[in-house]
Amino acid sequence: MLALALGLMSFSAIEPVQSLVSETKKEAVNNTIVWKAETVDVGQIPQGTPKAIVYEFKNTGTKAVVITNVKGSCGCTATDYTKEPILPGKSAKITAIYNAASKGGFTKTVTVTTSAEATPKVLTLKGIVI
Repeated sequence: MLALALGLMSFSAIEPVQSLVSETKKEAVNNTIVWKAETVDVGQIPQGTPKAIVYEFKNTGTKAVVITNVKGSCGCTATDYTKEPILPGKSAKITAIYNAASKGGFTKTVTVTTSAEATPKVLTLKGIVI
């Protein structure tokens, strides 16, 4: 009788897990953002002159998207972003400002966490400080 009870309990636990997986997949489909460019090459920039790089994206999903975090890969890159939800069909921008303190080539990243994607999106900026 104990084996029968445990067997029946295991079947009832499967349905909620499958429902949760289905809901997560629906959320991912409903919240989609499309980036205009994920890598920006700024070319040559003068030393000591900060350079602003703008990343644009559009919410192509059916629900509002919230940017929850934006972080540069080092202290040489400051970031700014829209704090309000981005409605379906609307676009928004994330700005990264590279300080250009050191001469030479550089490649930096900006990691963006949103409600639309399970894993953060890594954007790249590169160029040469002269």
